[in-house]
Order: sequence, then structure tokens, then C-alpha cells
Amino acid sequence: MEIVQTLAVILDSTIRLSVPLLCAAMAGLWSERAGVVDIGLEGKMLIAAFASAVIAYKTGSAWAGLGAGIAASVALSLVHGFAAITWRGNQIVSGVAINMLAAGLTVILGNAWYGQGGRTPPLEGAARFGEIELPLVETLKSVPVLGPLYDIAVSGHAAPVYLALFCVVLTALVLKHTRFGLRLRAVGENPAAVDTAGVSVAGLRYAAVIICGALCGLGGTYLAVSQSAGFLPQMTAGKGFIALAAVIFANWRPWPALFACLLFGLLDAIAIRLQGVALPGIGQVPVQAIQALPYVMTVVLLAGFIGKAVPPKASGLPYVKER
Repeated sequence: MEIVQTLAVILDSTIRLSVPLLCAAMAGLWSERAGVVDIGLEGKMLIAAFASAVIAYKTGSAWAGLGAGIAASVALSLVHGFAAITWRGNQIVSGVAINMLAAGLTVILGNAWYGQGGRTPPLEGAARFGEIELPLVETLKSVPVLGPLYDIAVSGHAAPVYLALFCVVLTALVLKHTRFGLRLRAVGENPAAVDTAGVSVAGLRYAAVIICGALCGLGGTYLAVSQSAGFLPQMTAGKGFIALAAVIFANWRPWPALFACLLFGLLDAIAIRLQGVALPGIGQVPVQAIQALPYVMTVVLLAGFIGKAVPPKASGLPYVKER
């Protein structure tokens, strides 16, 4: 029974730590399936984390913070869309600029407004998302194996966790089974054919960029208003780039991207539990080495699968309408 409890706790940590990666991965998937490369996921999550913490602290409402986080992230997404779609600029350069802008702007504004080195004041009460207890928890608690897993790992998460998992299902269904999803995927493969059919290439790509911003907003808000109790400078800690690695590893498909994000979350969870633990024959592993595990795995996965991953054919290529 103790083993089941331990596994349930690790699974619970895995899910919690995977949510920002999952949101960013779904965001990148939407954008890149439409042909717009977006390495600015990190910056959009960071600006969303800052905006959500500021508004949640001011209003005392976590949901208001979520709205502000999504709005701030979508605004940056539209900047990227304007540069990459309307002006047909270099999408990589635009994404790097967004990351740099968000990293600097959040620290400058945070320090100017609160004087705490870029941090926001701590969030308390309704300003943070609370844990939600799912139905039948008390009934199933006594059931061996299933009870502890449901009680510890499945139930008791904040609303953004369940929203993120719902977004995976929605992404998979919309991209594969709707006319909008079919057209959006076609824009990423052959935008000229979509244009010939009388459908706006720019309109579809802007729609994908806006969806990307909304998902990054959800991930950034979760970091600041649920997982933490406020904003910290650089709190995304490379999660946007790890999410891009998950998208490539998953070959731009939603369900494999979910499992890739859970794998990274599991590595994070294991790294946390290994801190200060002496391993047989090795001794106590330095904390820095343990914390580097997810990033090492990112390099390993990319090195092993980058040659096999096939991106959308029009990915990163601006579309010029023929006259």
C-alpha cells in the first residue's frame, strides 16, 4: 500500500509539473500546424504569468487573473502574427524578440510597481486557484489501488489543470474532425491550395496565432496563480523551449505531445524527490545535476528524433499571394 501511495504522489506531481509544458506544447502545435513557427512561447507564458499575478493581486480574483493573463499573451501573439503574417518577417527573429521583450518588461514593471526585485506581492485566498475535489472521492478512498490514485493523483487539482487536459482533447478533435481544423492543417501544408479554394490564408493563420496566445496565457497563469503564489522573474525557466521539443518529439500531434509533456513532468517530479537522497554506489547527487535532468532529456530526445520528425511543409514560410 505504501508503494501505491508513493506512486500516486509521484503521478500527482507529474501532472502538476506538466501543465505549463502541456499548454505551451498545444499552443505551439496550433501555431505550427498553420505554418507559423513560434519560439516565443516562453515569452508569452512569462508575460501571462506577470499580468495574471498583477490583476489577481489587485482584484483578489484568480479568474480575473486568468483573463488578464490570456489577454496579455494574445496581445503578444498578435504582435508576432503582425510581423510574421502581415509583414512576412522572419518568424524566428520575431519569436526571439518576444522572449526578450517579455523577460525585460516583466522585471522592469514589477520592480517599478512593487519594488521587490521584479516579484509581485504574494497571492492569498481567492486570488489563487484552489484545489477541486472531484465526485466520489470519499466513496472510492477505501478501494485498493484505485482509491489512492483517484484521491491523490486525479482529484485535488486546480481548475487550470483540468482546463489544460480538456484543451488537449479539444485540440485533437478540432484539428482532426472539423472543417476549421482541416483548413488550418492545409494552410500549414499547402497555403496556395487553400487560397485557391477562396479561404483566407492570413485569417486562418491569425486564428491559430490567437489560439496559441490563449493557451500560453493559461499556462502562464497556472504558473503564477496556482502553482506559485505570485510572479517571480524568469519563472518559466525554459518551459517554452521544452514544450517545443515535446512538439517535435510528438511529430506535431496532440496525443503524443501530451505523453511527451508527462514524461518531462515525471522527470521533474523524480528530480524533486531525489534531492538530498543518497543513491547506492553513487552517494548524494548534486542538486544541480538532478535539476538538469529534464533539459538533458530534451537534448537526448531532439538528438534521437529530430531526423525522424517531419514538420508541416509550409512551416516558417510566409505566404505571398500570387497575382
